Amino acid sequence: MRENQEQLTRQATHDSLTGLQNRPALQQHLERAIVSARQARERLAVLFLDLDRFKNINDSLGHPFGDLVLRAIGERLRDRHGHGETVGRLGGDEFLIVLEDLPENPIAHVTAHAESLLESIAEPFQGERLRDLYVGASIGISLFPEDGTDGAALIKNADAAMYQAKAKGRNTFCFYTQALTKAAKSRLTVESHLRRALENEEFEVFYQPQVGVESGAIVGVEALVRWRDPDHGMVLPGRFIPIAEDTGLITSIGEWVLGRAARQVRAWQSAGLPPLRLTVNLSPRQFLQPNLVQSIRDGLAQAGLDPRWVELEITETALMQQGSDAPATLRQLKDAGVRLAIDDFGTGYSSLSYLKRFPLDTLKIDRCFIRDVPNDSSDVEITTTIIAMARSLHLKVVAEGVENRAQLAFLRLQGCDVYQGFLFGPGLPAADLESLLKSGQRLASNPGTRRLQPVAERG
Repeated sequence: MRENQEQLTRQATHDSLTGLQNRPALQQHLERAIVSARQARERLAVLFLDLDRFKNINDSLGHPFGDLVLRAIGERLRDRHGHGETVGRLGGDEFLIVLEDLPENPIAHVTAHAESLLESIAEPFQGERLRDLYVGASIGISLFPEDGTDGAALIKNADAAMYQAKAKGRNTFCFYTQALTKAAKSRLTVESHLRRALENEEFEVFYQPQVGVESGAIVGVEALVRWRDPDHGMVLPGRFIPIAEDTGLITSIGEWVLGRAARQVRAWQSAGLPPLRLTVNLSPRQFLQPNLVQSIRDGLAQAGLDPRWVELEITETALMQQGSDAPATLRQLKDAGVRLAIDDFGTGYSSLSYLKRFPLDTLKIDRCFIRDVPNDSSDVEITTTIIAMARSLHLKVVAEGVENRAQLAFLRLQGCDVYQGFLFGPGLPAADLESLLKSGQRLASNPGTRRLQPVAERG
């Protein structure tokens, strides 16, 4: 009888998947901890931990596999928790850690704890099924009493801080501030407006010219999505793309961008304009979709655009998230006829081994390495090495963020193939780019001049 009662009690207070305390038990414990801290005039911390892009795992690998990951994370959190620490699962991929008995100046202590949590979660998984899977997390932190005097306020504010950690690039932590409450409300507004934007055709594709380093001629365009919100005007991608990624709306937006841009490039071809290669970004979530390859095939077929004119950009992060399945997906995309590029190279898991393993065509150097060349010796060395590496693997090199002649001259000297950036021009609406193409303009190759030359001068 006692064993049955203990079992019932445990089922009521613990999460069945991970064995950690569940949401009701956590909330009760937190309220008791607040009472104790108030009486002893002590402080406590609430850490709201959310796994990064966990929905991608569920969507691409299935919920049973996602449960395996959650169980493994739960074990790590349970095995490492110490005195004055309570760990539980709120639900989904959200976990809560309550830290009590904090020192008088708790920031350094809590910071070290958050860093330790992130390191623990990022460790390689053991076991055949989870091998090659990378999981990161974002943590938001609130402190009693300054960030809330009851459990609900502390959890809500830690949640707001967690979203700020995701906005800072994920796999990091952030302490709560009053400004985050305003930011959280703004995020909810953007999310609700974003859901209607696709239906109401509020998105627009801009096209940034990609220019031959030697010829100065436009050789391609990168499709960039823009959002004209009827209430707030033009919304910058940095404001809505991360939210679209988190909510899953990025998949529909990405499919729309590919279809719209492919139809536009096909229309330019039909009008007799110079042929251009269309570059389109694949978001990490898109790359994990099981029907990705068929979706690409269908979109291009409906637009009437030959796949050989399309290059798909994929980030290093997206490749690593898909783990051992990435090479097969890339090969299927290649079989569909498109070209493949690594976007923002050098900012993630840059490795010669994966460049050799994957069927890539283009390597794109991130703007952060271009910004200070040729004046910064470190960036010069990094950029030179990347271009040489690409050359040895017979990959085309594209540099983004080129803004001045000195940068272009350096890239020409190193043998870079293509560049894009404000030196030639920003992303343009289709009509404006069409006018530019019809004028046949290109940037003069002589670094001492600024005139534009007609493309027709090419031999």
